[in-house]
Amino acid sequence: MKIKAAGLLLLMLSLLRLEGQVADSLKYVSLDPYYFHLQYLKEDSSILVDVRLPFEFRGKIIRDAINIPSSREMKRLTDTITKDHALFLYCTTDDRSRRAAELLYDQGFRKLYNLEGGIVAWKKEKMPVIKGRKRRRGEGEKM
Repeated sequence: MKIKAAGLLLLMLSLLRLEGQVADSLKYVSLDPYYFHLQYLKEDSSILVDVRLPFEFRGKIIRDAINIPSSREMKRLTDTITKDHALFLYCTTDDRSRRAAELLYDQGFRKLYNLEGGIVAWKKEKMPVIKGRKRRRGEGEKM
């Protein structure tokens, strides 16, 4: 009887622990480089978003990535696409992309994927990168 009571107590404690966990893990999915790439290839309508600063984006990037470094530019993107799109986010180490995923979740997006470890982990796993584009003359200037 004591064994059953102890088992029941452990079960209740683990359920309470799960109940207390919030939501960041439920707002987006963090995937290692291999599964991040695999999931990106599997999704029908997906957008790969590099949330690093423009000078970082001019370095090595993941092919097909678009650079959206600020919340204002992120808002412009979200105003132009449907919530059905899967958004794949990355930055250098995954700190900024996690914050961007939370922001996008709050805006109603539900298919959110974060590259765990960022492009640092991506390159460490020898996943493909390309040279980012250079800033064009006049780009980024206020009109």
